[in-house]
Amino acid sequence: MQHYLMCPPTYFELDPSNPWTPPHATLDRDRAKREWETLRAAYEDAGHRVSLLEPRPELTQMVFSGNGAFLVGDQVMLARFHSPDREGEVAVHRAWFESHGYDRVFTPDVTNEGEGDFFLTERFILAGTGFRTEHEAHLVAQDHFGVPVISLRLVDERFYHLDTALFVLDNRTIAYYPPAFSEGSRRVLERLFPDALIADEQDAFALGLNCVSDGTHVFVQHEAENLRRELAGRGYRPVPIDMTEFRKAGGAPKCCTMRLYR
Repeated sequence: MQHYLMCPPTYFELDPSNPWTPPHATLDRDRAKREWETLRAAYEDAGHRVSLLEPRPELTQMVFSGNGAFLVGDQVMLARFHSPDREGEVAVHRAWFESHGYDRVFTPDVTNEGEGDFFLTERFILAGTGFRTEHEAHLVAQDHFGVPVISLRLVDERFYHLDTALFVLDNRTIAYYPPAFSEGSRRVLERLFPDALIADEQDAFALGLNCVSDGTHVFVQHEAENLRRELAGRGYRPVPIDMTEFRKAGGAPKCCTMRLYR
């Protein structure tokens, strides 16, 4: 069983500066609520536990709870957001963790966007940089958690977070979209994960890599059809989720989900 932290999209709004937001796009908030509830129900149907952050009217992007922190065990590194509009989320996340018994919570002095740019694997932390999270945050995470960090540079502004271009299927396996990364970072990934699942352009631009995997089920944007076939062929169980309204803001299952450890 996994434990996930989510925030209802009660006050969710689009940010027109986001590269995924189409010109003159409008948000159907009722549909967004239905999509979010479907994702939450899918987690619970798979046997997982979901805890909730209380939404705030002034924090219109907090539905993307996966950006709020990164955890290793019971240690929590809170985000320091690239956008000043999201800084108010930090106090909400801190209060939630402290009220739920986490006593090893800290906020670094450098910009980082939580699980948006950090993934934990069996051997190390994969960390993204290039657009949101500063490279220095990788060094802070390594010093704080005592876990080796592999830095990966993102080079396409549409893939500004690591979780838009890569996801961890289990402790040893990843999927990723090579063109989102610098040439050197691609070589690192090829060496570390020779059996990785390689996503195609269609799946990447459907935000298909913004997945949540529990090692068996993979909760994936429904339009990523090729990726879903590849996952099934490797023995995973794809769970397609329609996240159309969230994709307008550059989000899908992973952005809406933080994995909690104890």
